[in-house]
Amino acid sequence: MIVKPADSERLLAHLPQHLIAVLLYGPDQGLVRERAERLARSIVSDLHDPFRVSEIDGAALLEDGGRLSGEAAALSMTGGRRVVRIRGAGNAAARLFGSFLAAPGGEALVIAEAGDLARDSSLREVFEEASNAAAIACYLDSPQTISELLRSSLEPLGIAIAPDALAEAVSLLGADRGTTRREVEKLLLYLHGRQRATIEDVRAIMGDEAEARIEEACDAAGEGDVRRLDRSLERLRNAGISPIAILWKAIGHFQRLALARTQLAGGDSPDAIARRSRPPIHFTRLTAFKTQLRNWSEERLGEVLDLLLETEALCKSTGVPSETVCSRALYTVAAWARLPR
Repeated sequence: MIVKPADSERLLAHLPQHLIAVLLYGPDQGLVRERAERLARSIVSDLHDPFRVSEIDGAALLEDGGRLSGEAAALSMTGGRRVVRIRGAGNAAARLFGSFLAAPGGEALVIAEAGDLARDSSLREVFEEASNAAAIACYLDSPQTISELLRSSLEPLGIAIAPDALAEAVSLLGADRGTTRREVEKLLLYLHGRQRATIEDVRAIMGDEAEARIEEACDAAGEGDVRRLDRSLERLRNAGISPIAILWKAIGHFQRLALARTQLAGGDSPDAIARRSRPPIHFTRLTAFKTQLRNWSEERLGEVLDLLLETEALCKSTGVPSETVCSRALYTVAAWARLPR
C-alpha cells in the first residue's frame, strides 16, 4: 500500500486494523524515528517492555531468516499486542519481508525503519504492493512544515510568536525533524512562564556561539580526540550550557552522520553529501565531517544514537548528575571512535 505524503499523518493517527507492517523510509531519519516511536506507542505504552517490544537490527535479521516470523508470531507473557521494530532495514531484506507478508502469523505490528530508498527499491516494492502493509516516506521538512511545527508547539502553551521571530527560527532550524524537535524543546524551556516569543529569544537559544561550541565537542567525540573533547566539555561547563542541550546537539550530529552513511552506501561521494547537507556544514568543519563519515559504520552509529538517547532519558527522568552522565556518554563515543572498524 502506497501512502501519499498528504495522507501520512492521518494514517499514523488511525492505523487501519488490517495493516500488520509499516515501512518508514526517507532522507529525514529524525522523522523516521519519530514516526516509528509514535506507531509503537499506539500499541505499547512502554517501549522498554521486553515482553511486548522486540527490536532487531537489519544485519541480525539477514543472519536469521526465520526471526521475523518468529518474533511476529510470539505471544506476550503479560498480554496485549506486541511490536516488532526492525532498525536499518534494507533492500537485502526484501525477500524476507515479502515471504512474511504473504503468509503472516501472529498479531504483532512490524515496524521497519530504512534510509532513503530509491523509487525502484525492492524493499519499497514489497510494502507498496502488499495489501496488509504500508510504505510511508519521510521527507525533509520544508520552511512551511517547520513553521507549522513551531506554531503547533507554542500554541497549546499559550505562547504567541512574533512574525520576525518565526522567520528567524525557521531560518536557523534544519530540515531534519529530530533536530528541529530538540531545538523547539529548548525554546519552550527557555520561554517557560512567558506569553510571547521575540526574535531576541530565538537568537538567544538558537544562536551560533553555543552551537559552535557544542559542535566542537561532537566532532572531538566523533573523531576519538579525547584531549580535545575534554577541553571542549570544560568550555561548555564554564559557559553554563546544559547537558541536555549538548546531548540534543550530539544526537542531531550523529543522526546526520547516519543519514550520510546511508547516502554513501547508495553511491554518493562524501563531497556531494556534504554539499547537500542541510543545515549547511560550515567550511571549517568539512574535513572533520568527512573523516567521521569514513570512520563510522552504520551499525556503530546506531549504537551511538541508542547510547545518547538512553543518556538523554536518564538525565530527564532520574536524579543522577546530568553533567557527569553526559560527559561519560561522549567519552564512550570517543573511545568507540578509536576502535578498529
